Amino acid sequence: MSQADRRYTKSHEWIRTEGKIAYVGISDHAQKEVTDVVYVEIPKTGKTLKAGEEATTLESVKAAFSIYAPVSGTLVKANADLEKDPGLINRSPFEKGWIFAIEMSNPADVEGLMTEEQYQAFLKSPEAAGHH
Repeated sequence: MSQADRRYTKSHEWIRTEGKIAYVGISDHAQKEVTDVVYVEIPKTGKTLKAGEEATTLESVKAAFSIYAPVSGTLVKANADLEKDPGLINRSPFEKGWIFAIEMSNPADVEGLMTEEQYQAFLKSPEAAGHH
């Protein structure tokens, strides 16, 4: 599947929208940085999040990492498969390894996030080096 339908944040989350619902995961770059994911805290549905607010955490063999909400909205779904198999994030970061879904307060917020091309350019920038 093309990643063209996704948007990205500087904290390396991706977002893919289906109407008012947005699925969120971490980018391929991020899963390579965190290495082997061993645990994902499955977020509670019904929680209201602001863009940039911590939604959940994941742990790898290296460290724990915060996962942030790319947009504001209500958490409506969590990927329960990650409880049994957190490695899905490494093996399938863009499909089976999604982490949670959020019902967006304002779907237009997605327009403010980076496109695939902008994200790839960001990864090469000096600014990206300080965002791990």
